[in-house]
Amino acid sequence: MSSIQLALSQLFAEALLLTDQGYFLAEYDPDWRSPCELPSGTDALINREAIVPDSIPWKPVTQEPKVDFSGLENALETTIHPDLVTYFSSYWSGTIETKSLEGHTSLIQLWNPEDFDRLIENYIGHSLAKRRIKESLTFFFATTEPDSEYFLSIDNATGAVLLEEPGRSPIKQVDDNLFNFLQRLTPVNSVPEIF
Repeated sequence: MSSIQLALSQLFAEALLLTDQGYFLAEYDPDWRSPCELPSGTDALINREAIVPDSIPWKPVTQEPKVDFSGLENALETTIHPDLVTYFSSYWSGTIETKSLEGHTSLIQLWNPEDFDRLIENYIGHSLAKRRIKESLTFFFATTEPDSEYFLSIDNATGAVLLEEPGRSPIKQVDDNLFNFLQRLTPVNSVPEIF
């Protein structure tokens, strides 16, 4: 297991400890299912009284098979930084809410393979915008405060974690690499603003 996978695994475990029931809840959508939804066969583990109507219990699960970034690499004619590939190809999960010294951070995760397709479309648009303003290539992986346009990204050349806003140069470097950044996050028990 890579260091980034270990850091994510630790964050997930800490976040699950903050829940009363030992799993997360998401709004149930029959057209937006996920491998991380707890199957009905786990009813003995699920406190049905704790489940809000029209919600589904879930926990992060290891991706099998893993998502493949080669299509994006071909489209952009570049190698995607391995930290980003590991981050998004490790687990199926909903967004995990955390905090750091800098403030609130929502860690974007992939809910299902269709969510990966959506992420790739967003990355292509983001990459084109970066080329237009002649900025180095970055890839977002987290958002900040819910009412803010700021997001956190990985510099594709260096692996540094950056604070950015759409269509502009990075504001500042937040950390040297993704592993260090993940290590200093603390999960919070709040409902994700994004999924």
